[in-house]
Amino acid sequence: MPSGIVDLEGLARAAADGDRDALDRLLAAVRPDVLRMSARFLPNREDAEEACQDTLLAVARGITGFDGRSAFRTWLHRVAANRARSTYATLRRRFEAEGRGGPMPEPADPRRTSVVAGTRLDLLDALDAIGPGLAEPVALRDVLGLPYREISGLLGVPEGTVKSRIHQGRQRLRDLLTDAGV
Repeated sequence: MPSGIVDLEGLARAAADGDRDALDRLLAAVRPDVLRMSARFLPNREDAEEACQDTLLAVARGITGFDGRSAFRTWLHRVAANRARSTYATLRRRFEAEGRGGPMPEPADPRRTSVVAGTRLDLLDALDAIGPGLAEPVALRDVLGLPYREISGLLGVPEGTVKSRIHQGRQRLRDLLTDAGV
């Protein structure tokens, strides 16, 4: 393997077998990718950083459950997508709890707010509304760009089922986002 190239699969297998040094090297190697994945979901840099840290912690805690049925990077995409959605839900609940009894924030000024940022937040709310059974395959396909075959392996369902869930999820998202005026 050329110098500078990291064997993620080898590190993941070693980490899954309990090698702490391999786990440390694995986490350091994937951190930039995890941050990029998190930022595809969360428009605010600090929120993406929080989701990245949550993902790395989930990887560290769950690496012994990585059995190699899928590529490590595919497994990592699933963990990152779930942690980013979970981080958003936590941040939203925290904001709502802190906002009780206090003044509501001013509506976003469209001259200063990124359309992309607002759209991502609407998408995260809509993904939460359709439930994990549809949200997870849609997020893996449409946000992170995984192929149907990899999603099928991750979710342990036939590829046709994945396609059906993605179709249903997209339709429900379209309805929700249209009703929301997005």
